[in-house]
Amino acid sequence: MTGALLWRGMLAGMVGALLSALFALAFAEPQIDRAIAFEASHAAPAHHAMPGMAAPPVEEELVSRATQKGAGLFTAMLLYGAAVGGLFALVFAYGYGRAGPLGPRTVALLLALAAFVVIALVPALKYPPTPPAVGQHETVRLRTAAFFGMIALSLFAAIGSLWLRRQWRGQRDAITVFLLACGSYVLLVAIAQATLPVIDEVPADFPATVLWQFRLASIGAQAVLWLALGITFGSLAERCLLRGRRA
Repeated sequence: MTGALLWRGMLAGMVGALLSALFALAFAEPQIDRAIAFEASHAAPAHHAMPGMAAPPVEEELVSRATQKGAGLFTAMLLYGAAVGGLFALVFAYGYGRAGPLGPRTVALLLALAAFVVIALVPALKYPPTPPAVGQHETVRLRTAAFFGMIALSLFAAIGSLWLRRQWRGQRDAITVFLLACGSYVLLVAIAQATLPVIDEVPADFPATVLWQFRLASIGAQAVLWLALGITFGSLAERCLLRGRRA
């Protein structure tokens, strides 16, 4: 049964990734183009050509901008969606049946909502997505490590809150246990965000509208991915489980 859910999860992830890529192409990529134009207009040459000397050579793009927001975008998103969908299916297979009398579509949708909050939304509150021309080249490794560290700490906080919820179950009513678990997650995330370094490298003259719209579009693309994954996988999993019961 797990194998049947696994390939359905990968398929649902690819569906969500396709829709997310289309959303990003319509809303995020125009902001990236504006950010690149801003960077190009503010880039000063490292060396000024002296009289009688040739100008420094212009670096060629390894991947053209048209490829980046075309085949490159869709290929990367489909691979990411397949991987995320497979992991989503494994978590669903473990958690389904432990979530009470909820049906597969409800469990899948709730799981997708929780994944969006834990993996995408909460880390973005500490380290919001940034377009080109925002951030220094010298701090790429630091920013990358801090962002993935925030994701890991958010996952750890979610797992810890679930463990506390299991410990409190039976001692208090369901609503109180739910609120305590959510409160513990918020507390652990707040501690994690206070521990990680603050990174703010937005240029003073960078257009605020471009930055805001890019961040909204990036989070929106993640929301589309997880929503489509939860809905599609829930429908596929329900059919799979019904066939298994009939068999």
